Amino acid sequence: MKLPSSSTYAFWLAIFRIYAGVFWLMHGIPKFTQSQQFMPPNGFIVQFLNQQISNTSGPYQAFLSNVVLPNIAIFAELVRLGEVVTGCLLLLGFYTRLGGLVGVVLSLNYLSAKGGLSHLNVWSGLDSAAFVLSAVNLVLPTGRVLGVDGLLAHFRKKPQPAPSPLFVDEPPMTGPTAPRT
Repeated sequence: MKLPSSSTYAFWLAIFRIYAGVFWLMHGIPKFTQSQQFMPPNGFIVQFLNQQISNTSGPYQAFLSNVVLPNIAIFAELVRLGEVVTGCLLLLGFYTRLGGLVGVVLSLNYLSAKGGLSHLNVWSGLDSAAFVLSAVNLVLPTGRVLGVDGLLAHFRKKPQPAPSPLFVDEPPMTGPTAPRT
């Protein structure tokens, strides 16, 4: 049985990347279009954060209580902006590894807030799917096909190989500069 070509794999990875971008945009855009339902003081982010503070323990709970909660407006903006930026980068195939990295960080934070790093059942939700979708885009060059990364790669100058060294025949050294044997 013959394996598919690398271009076939690259095409399916591009489809996977586009799906991941749509996934992040579907979760991020409503946070802008329906900001009253998401943003503090009465939005979902406040309810989610208060619930998750009671579900977590240890250093992450301290982080949520002492850093995120007092600065909830800033973190709410970072969440919705991070989701939309991740979605756009992955959908367009532009800096896909950066988009994958931001997606991994976001999803790991969501999982941590839910206690997911210590409870296996949390890993069966959408946050773990977001983690896998983003991680694939972080480690593989998924933007090279059907993406801006691939277009930019064609315009970048490819490094020229170093010229091969030239060997010049020289007469043997004589006189006072010649090494003594």
